[in-house]
Amino acid sequence: TGPSGAGKSVLLRMIADLDPHEGAVRLDGADRLTMPAPEWRKRVAYLAAEPGWWHDDAAPHFPDRARAEAMMPELALDPVLLNQPIHRLSTGERLRLALIRTLLLDPPVLLLDEPTGPLDPAGTRLVETVLRARLGAGSALMIVTHEIEQAARLDARGFRLESGRMTAL
Repeated sequence: TGPSGAGKSVLLRMIADLDPHEGAVRLDGADRLTMPAPEWRKRVAYLAAEPGWWHDDAAPHFPDRARAEAMMPELALDPVLLNQPIHRLSTGERLRLALIRTLLLDPPVLLLDEPTGPLDPAGTRLVETVLRARLGAGSALMIVTHEIEQAARLDARGFRLESGRMTAL
């Protein structure tokens, strides 16, 4: 957590190897520099606060439609949404669909930039339930949020990034 502009999103993007950086990033002892970027990104998935969509309709973003449809009820999404144009979906629907798209990759590490920012409390609880299940299955999560209580609800450690310094909450 931290104030807007503190660099939280940039930190996630650097860990995901999407922005240049001078630091070292390791996963299970393997340095990012020892593997090709596509391999790293299979292991470390980044979900932006405003996810990108490269097709006009939702369906082409989900090559394994059956798995996507199976996950949708967990996030209170109707599978019919996959037949909709992206511009007809609400911000919350787009974000939850993008989360499903990311989870379908089964990455061991999830970097999530405000994954509940535009959601109402019920939607936030659903996303947190899905994320707790991922944590229970052994995934690692790093979440940027402005909601300090979210770390507590996820039984996670919290950090604050401000003025170039990260401190434990």
